[in-house]
Amino acid sequence: VEFLYCDLASMKSIRQFVQRFRAKNCPLHVLVNNAGVMLVPERKTEDGFEEHFGLNYLGHFLLTNLLLDMLKQSGTHSHNARIITVSSATHYVGKLHLNDLQSRCSYSPHGAYAQSKLALVLFTYRLQHLLTANGSHVTANVVDPGVVNTELYKHVFWVVKVVKWMTAWLCFKTPEEGASTSIYAAVSPEMEGAGGCYLYNEERTKSADISYDEELQRRLWTESCKMVGISDEASR
Repeated sequence: VEFLYCDLASMKSIRQFVQRFRAKNCPLHVLVNNAGVMLVPERKTEDGFEEHFGLNYLGHFLLTNLLLDMLKQSGTHSHNARIITVSSATHYVGKLHLNDLQSRCSYSPHGAYAQSKLALVLFTYRLQHLLTANGSHVTANVVDPGVVNTELYKHVFWVVKVVKWMTAWLCFKTPEEGASTSIYAAVSPEMEGAGGCYLYNEERTKSADISYDEELQRRLWTESCKMVGISDEASR
């Protein structure tokens, strides 16, 4: 195991990480996008993005696109490279505000978090569409880990924290259990060549109806390219 520093709330840090990784000249078979914040107070990343959208979504969007050529080079017909992005059941209640992705008009921690998780699902489906169109040996899937007992809940109200403390052993998954579907998507032979799936408890599940809107997927992709400063054509 080797550690390389990458701050997903910083576009500069992401680009520096990719440069360091490229310098190692090693293949990239699996990329798991699994980092985030939840219900944080209104604040911005160093690039001026609302933190949920900037860290949870745009950071992963840029990282994936900058590593895409390495994934394509590493995948083969019999062993596709795999991209796994961790979303949440919260995406079912999320709304994508294309005219206000930064939640500047009215900020709600719950709304901003749900929007970032819906954006990850839309991004995954659009990415898979582009990969398929290009005949790339890379698949992209999105995972719902379930309710997991981690520090992700440190910004919830104190009452919720007390309830979590009292019921976590019964109602929450352990981190190991929460990771199981991501691991399944990353290494299971059953997922070889399968992309554009939403997975929960190692099962293919239907995501929110809005997430299948191809026009919304395309518009979010185009806007995201502009926000992180990459060419739409180059990212493909």
